[in-house]
Amino acid sequence: MFRTALRNVLAHKARLMMTVLAVMLGVAFVSGTLVFTNTISDAYRNSSAKGFDHVDVAVRPDHQESKGNTVGKTPELTEALLAESAKVPGAASATGVVGGFTAIADKDGDLIGKGWQSEGGNYSGAEDPRYPLVDGHAPSGKDEVLLDAKTAERGGYRVGDTVRISVDGPVLKPTVTGIFTTDDGNVAAGGSLALFDTATAQRLFGKSGTYDEIDVRAEAGVSQAALKAALDKALPGDLVETTTGRQLADDQAERISSEMGSFRQMLLVFAGIALFVGTFIIANTFTMLVAQRTRELALLRAVGASRRQITRSVLIEAFVVGAVAGVAGLVAGIGIGAGLRSLMGSLDATAPDGPLVISPGTVVTALAVGVVITMLAAWLPGRRAAKIAPVAAMSSLHAPATTKSLVLRNTLGALFAGAGVAVVLAATAMDGSDGQAPMGLGAVLLIIGVFVLTPLLSRPLIAAASPVLRIFGVSGKLARQNSVRNPRRTATTASALMIGLTLITGMTVMAGSLQQAIDKMASSALRADYVVSMANGNGLSPDIDGKLRELDGVTATSPLRNAPSRIDGETEYLTGVDGSSIADLTELPMDSGTFEVGGTRVVVDDDTAAAHGWRTGSSFTAHYEDGKAERLTVAGVYVGNEMISGIMLDNGTLTPHLTDPTDMQVMVKTAAGASEATKDALEKALGANPAIKVQDKKDLSTEIAQMFTLILNMVYGLLAMAVIVAVLGVINTLAMSVFERSQEIGMLRAIGLDRKGIKRMVRLESLVISLFGGVLGIGLGVFFGWAAGELLASRMATYELVLPWARMGVFLLLAATVGVLAALWPARRAARLNMLAAIKSQ
Repeated sequence: MFRTALRNVLAHKARLMMTVLAVMLGVAFVSGTLVFTNTISDAYRNSSAKGFDHVDVAVRPDHQESKGNTVGKTPELTEALLAESAKVPGAASATGVVGGFTAIADKDGDLIGKGWQSEGGNYSGAEDPRYPLVDGHAPSGKDEVLLDAKTAERGGYRVGDTVRISVDGPVLKPTVTGIFTTDDGNVAAGGSLALFDTATAQRLFGKSGTYDEIDVRAEAGVSQAALKAALDKALPGDLVETTTGRQLADDQAERISSEMGSFRQMLLVFAGIALFVGTFIIANTFTMLVAQRTRELALLRAVGASRRQITRSVLIEAFVVGAVAGVAGLVAGIGIGAGLRSLMGSLDATAPDGPLVISPGTVVTALAVGVVITMLAAWLPGRRAAKIAPVAAMSSLHAPATTKSLVLRNTLGALFAGAGVAVVLAATAMDGSDGQAPMGLGAVLLIIGVFVLTPLLSRPLIAAASPVLRIFGVSGKLARQNSVRNPRRTATTASALMIGLTLITGMTVMAGSLQQAIDKMASSALRADYVVSMANGNGLSPDIDGKLRELDGVTATSPLRNAPSRIDGETEYLTGVDGSSIADLTELPMDSGTFEVGGTRVVVDDDTAAAHGWRTGSSFTAHYEDGKAERLTVAGVYVGNEMISGIMLDNGTLTPHLTDPTDMQVMVKTAAGASEATKDALEKALGANPAIKVQDKKDLSTEIAQMFTLILNMVYGLLAMAVIVAVLGVINTLAMSVFERSQEIGMLRAIGLDRKGIKRMVRLESLVISLFGGVLGIGLGVFFGWAAGELLASRMATYELVLPWARMGVFLLLAATVGVLAALWPARRAARLNMLAAIKSQ
């Protein structure tokens, strides 16, 4: 039986090759994902370890939890602590570290880096071992700066050039005195790093005479643990905490691995989808292969082979196919991993250099996935073939499915589909995250139910295409009959395409609805024409609001100033605003009361009010960060959203309690309204600062939706793999259908149907099957998109369903294109059959 199985593998090379290709694509996706994420994780891990080569122990402020009604304040690392750290027994040296956001403009004035990854720091002394210089010398004074080599290359800067830099205030124009190399992970990921001398860095980052961290090097022969113990003994434990360089590297490596883990999981989900679709194709292929060899298997049964041996022979074939596909998929996956690694560089999403990582786990996973998936898909056809009685198989009486089996299949399908719809509908009535798990379960049940019911659904849906097919005469009529002749095979083929289009359509519906909701939110919540903020999300200098107020044409401004407080023993953030102008800059629906902000009168969003049990007229005590307390009164409760929420009070009340007031953003209203000329005037008034963003309502909504747009584009790219696998499925089905209908095609040729008619028949059959899968996929996608949107609507008042008719039309056209392309080879093969040889073939 083993030799028989191997001969069968070699006897059906063309058909099994497409099965191998289907499995290989799924395995390649899985192994490529593992290779890529392992490579990036390893590169960042090695880079982070190098970044801590010059740190044996790091001394940092002890961030204690806020207690009672006080707001905690971070202890400071002073010059005295730096000197004391350097004198600890076993310490060779101690370096004070200070840093913060630093925006660097290129020669066109555009921001280099990724905004939040644009960092600045201090270069200690004439030669800092942390940052080896490749050109120039150390900076000295406020007019000199060092740039990392990658930033200098991207900005086109050399030693001696003047560069535009912004930290927290006016634009600086220092001279580049040197270029250095670094293993900093932010720089490797596309960010930038600028270094000033220590005194300048402290002044620029608001750390006069203090540091963010003290890095201590150990003397030769002194371990990191021993140095840490000595520092713990010498330094005040209630102010600082110490961590070894090895622990810092391990913590960063673990954090990177965790971050890459979520990315890996997302990629593996789509790899699983590709494999899931591929499983249908494999099962379909083996079902048809077994059906075509029914007489051969019956003869084996007649000469003594048992049912178990028949099943085992089919599984041996599946094992060989799976093993070959696993090896090929692993090789292709390594290429995919390397290609993704190169693609990151071309998309400006750089990462540290490092070798391609092919772990033993990746190899084992690729081979296991290939073999297990293929054998699972082949088990049912093999078991079904073994049950056929030899006499029935030889007389071809086994083919029609029994009424009992069809009733059982349709009953199970209806139960699964009904349960899935019920669970999804129940989940839509739940609140936000509570409904996610039930909705996922309902979606799985519904997809399984529809898949089981697809043979039943295929007849009426394909029959609906009859009027169109009649246009093509005999070829159209035959194509319709062939499409419904074997509903199970048609359904399995269509399901592969259905799953991919379900996901694509569902994501597209959600993305379009979400974009409109965000646009509506921005236009309805804001009366301001512009919002000014920092590129990295940090605070703006209070001077910005003053500069904007003085501009001609500016009619109203209000800074939004966030500050922590303690209310009822919990931390709550207060938002300081200009009480006299905030009502002119926002348009927030009121639940109760009036939008009146001034003195001790505040307005509160509905969620915060509900959490504390407040209503209009309620009073509460706020404990500020300076330790003082004040009684505030709720003047009104407004409906908050993702853009504006929280407790708003007048800056005149809040600011006196802040030690370092900063504004998260400034709202601006102008007489001329939003226009390019107005925006240019505002940017120019702020010194064309690369660190500052001036955004109108459209810019704000685009920025908020950018993440969802990125995810949607990734979904389109990743699900392309599932569509490719679906194409292979249609080709497989048609090719095998042509093979088993060889005698019929020969008879059609003999009675006058020409080659062109045969080609048209096969192409129309493929088109009908693909459109059937496309209609099911788009229908399910719209349903899932609506259901997921109902969950979002519970948290986003402006959300409403938007059906992207144009894109859905494109998806249906895509399904039709899949059908046409998939039929090219089978149609050509059918037309070239020798009619006499075909008639004699069975």
